[in-house]
Amino acid sequence: MRTKVSSKAQVSIPAAIRKEFNIKPNSQLEWIVENGLITVIPIVEDPVAVFRGRGKGSYPTARLITERKEELREEDERDKK
Repeated sequence: MRTKVSSKAQVSIPAAIRKEFNIKPNSQLEWIVENGLITVIPIVEDPVAVFRGRGKGSYPTARLITERKEELREEDERDKK
């Protein structure tokens, strides 16, 4: 998705991203600049709530390993661009 910077240096967050990450008015975002890339991370009001229920299930460790492998694959694809 692309957005445009306004004349007042403001950027609109696309609705799909706001909905997926529960970004509402007065939500805080962390901007990280590293190796020429900008990463924007939404700061959640209750960080503990984000992890509630993550340990449930019959194979939570296997799920976490699978998720991390997927993240690494996505990072490798991004690095190739």
